[in-house]
Amino acid sequence: MTLRLRLTLILGTAFIVIWVLAAAWMLRDLRMQMMFSLDQRLVASARMVAGLVDQLPQPLSSKGEGTRLSADQLSVDGMACQVSSLRGEILARSHNNEQPLDDQRSGFHDQTIDGARWRSFTYAHGDVRITTADRHQEREALNRSILLAASAPVLMALLGSLGLLWMGVGKGLAPLNRMRDALRRRSPDSLEPLQVRGLPSELQPLLETQNQLFLRIGQTIERERRLTDDAAHELRSPLTAIKTHLQVARMTDGEVREQALEHAEQGADRLHRTLEQLLLLARVEGRLSFEDGLQCNAEQIARQAIQDTGVDNARRIDLQLAPGAAQVYLGMPTPLAVTALRNLLDNALRHTRGSEPVELAVQMDQDRVAFLVRDHGPGIPEQDIEHLTERFWRHSQSGGCGLGLAIVQAIVQRCAGSLRFDSRSDGLRVLLHIPLRANPA
Repeated sequence: MTLRLRLTLILGTAFIVIWVLAAAWMLRDLRMQMMFSLDQRLVASARMVAGLVDQLPQPLSSKGEGTRLSADQLSVDGMACQVSSLRGEILARSHNNEQPLDDQRSGFHDQTIDGARWRSFTYAHGDVRITTADRHQEREALNRSILLAASAPVLMALLGSLGLLWMGVGKGLAPLNRMRDALRRRSPDSLEPLQVRGLPSELQPLLETQNQLFLRIGQTIERERRLTDDAAHELRSPLTAIKTHLQVARMTDGEVREQALEHAEQGADRLHRTLEQLLLLARVEGRLSFEDGLQCNAEQIARQAIQDTGVDNARRIDLQLAPGAAQVYLGMPTPLAVTALRNLLDNALRHTRGSEPVELAVQMDQDRVAFLVRDHGPGIPEQDIEHLTERFWRHSQSGGCGLGLAIVQAIVQRCAGSLRFDSRSDGLRVLLHIPLRANPA
């Protein structure tokens, strides 16, 4: 069922119910008014006959049979009229029925004469009773004709309202149809924002949501393309090296064979790390959920990141905790916070000379927690700082895969944090800001 038909049926049903109730009320009131008018007609006719009786030169009851009022004189627009004395003697009547009208009770009452139902009114005037009556059948026929005449405009108005409703709903849905046609004309590969002019305010959120969906789809496709390109580019060299070393090991013996196998194992380790980093970067940029239900404070995050660097490396890290670090919780999923800090520590350990320590300071900065990681390496040139978070960018002295800081940057962008680098002659300082959780409870 189309939306236009659905709306028309719902609104049309409401229209019909309202019109039917209003018409029933109007017709009921019209019937009551009609019956009241017919009753007043009986009263007026009786009073008119009373006026004729008063105009006679002598009382009607004292006249002889030949001088009574004729039927033509008592005929009033098809109604029956009867004049009788107080003793019950019929002095004159306008109908030829064998059974006279019942005039023993004054006022209105219904009676049956010769199998037909009559509505009568009896009026006592002087020494005579005047009774006027008309048939219920004629009254109902008149009422039906009037009700039919009144129903025709109501029915035409109802049908016209339904027609106008159908056209109005179609006109109101025209902007939605334009959106549908614009989407239908688009190429399946097109991800450009949808442009539809003249939309009402109610459809603007739908258009904006649709364009945001196109944007997210485009970003997803771009991430997949970059992941595919990066994997094809970065995995080719390790695989080639592993294959070469295995071929050398197959053709040689002794120490050369063992050395080739060791190099192949190192290449496999590097390939494994690169794949893990690529998959983690894809998850972070793909907005997949990392929530594990755990709530860790800043101190726990720092200690977990140090532990993840390995036993030997953990001994080279000097942790400095600010007061209250154990009472603040981070507004970032625990796995992401630990991963970002661990990558910074791995990078610092890789570039620190000899057995020099790596310093990790946890500081409080208003509504954020600052993790300051400092190495004791040679630092990097100022012009290279802007390339640190690029994928697969490596410094001349770096031995990593070039994804660690790119992952940290992606985590920071996802969780509204910040990342700053300060290169000096005695090493590189990296400041990672992470917002606090609004409600740690």
